[in-house]
Amino acid sequence: MARFVVSYVVLSFFYIFQLSNAASTTYNVMRFGAKPDGKTDATQPFLKAWSAACRSATPPTIYVPRGRYLLKAIVFRGPCKSKITFQIGGTLVAPTDYRALGNSGYWILFIKINRVSVIGGTLDARGAGFWACRKYRQNCPVGASSLTFNWANNILISGLTSINSQSIHLVINGCKYVVVRNVKAIAPAQSPNTDGIHVQISTGVTITGSTLQTGDDCISIGPGTRNMVMSNIKCGPGHGVSIGSLGKEFNEDGVENIMLTNSVFSGSDNGVRIKSWAKPSNGFVRKVVFQNLIMKDVKNPIIIDQNYCPGNTGCPHQTSGIKISRVTYKNIQGTSATAEAVTFDCSPSHPCRGIRLQDIKLTYNNKAATSSCKNIGGTSTGVLMPESCV
Repeated sequence: MARFVVSYVVLSFFYIFQLSNAASTTYNVMRFGAKPDGKTDATQPFLKAWSAACRSATPPTIYVPRGRYLLKAIVFRGPCKSKITFQIGGTLVAPTDYRALGNSGYWILFIKINRVSVIGGTLDARGAGFWACRKYRQNCPVGASSLTFNWANNILISGLTSINSQSIHLVINGCKYVVVRNVKAIAPAQSPNTDGIHVQISTGVTITGSTLQTGDDCISIGPGTRNMVMSNIKCGPGHGVSIGSLGKEFNEDGVENIMLTNSVFSGSDNGVRIKSWAKPSNGFVRKVVFQNLIMKDVKNPIIIDQNYCPGNTGCPHQTSGIKISRVTYKNIQGTSATAEAVTFDCSPSHPCRGIRLQDIKLTYNNKAATSSCKNIGGTSTGVLMPESCV
């Protein structure tokens, strides 16, 4: 794991350097007709700027000056000839009517592109109307993720702020070598399904220095994610950093080589969580490290839940087939908002194996918290509070 982390950090800096270290031609979206008034539809001017940049033989920059730019659902499609930098100085806003984004599931989509940097700026998806629709169970669209990368490689997202997403703020799907740094994702604690960052079927993703305050997972890690490093994350409110939920489908890619370090959880529903459906699956989770974490009034600081079956629909009286192994929890300290700070509820048919606890100190109301274990094997060393049940 250490060798993987060092080598990947080197690769990350290499890609950042490559993405930013070239002279470029600049395409100002205002030259293509975009108006910074937040009212005039700027979708076509942005697409025209993208088309010109995509054809450029010289590495181009698409520049968005200060102001507010109204965008409907928009697709930036590759492949393109050169590296592209999207420099955002202003705010991109979604239509006031949440139905205007339709049922595509995205607001801003980058697809089949390589070597793109998105730098700075704010995305304001104006999600409150959609959340209200969901709350009162009206005839709602599916909800749009604010920024999505599908089948994209060598991507840098830096200094971006996303607020009030209808659904997930940032989706990384089917990608290789993505660096997310100094990003903020902000939505009210009660906003449904507003995950900060969701990663799936991707390899070599690094997330660092980011603040995630949402109504769902700060970071969610889906099937097929490998070689992912997260560090210096501030999470909360939200549902924590979650691997899963996994195992909804029988044939599912596994999750492997995941590391989270030097991060703080504040008032979140969970800290670090692994979650799988209680149904047969050939998936797995292995070689995971959670290290140097601080919990501040977190409801479930450490949890594995392999009995996820919302509404007891589709999986009652079944057991999870997800095989969880070689997970390390090291130097995790702070306070739990519930008496039980450590919960390992593993599958009876596929017990957790190789779970390692080292130097855990979690308290509840200034006293030692408790722990519970089901169907688990592993080792415990160092200072352990609560007392280990592994």
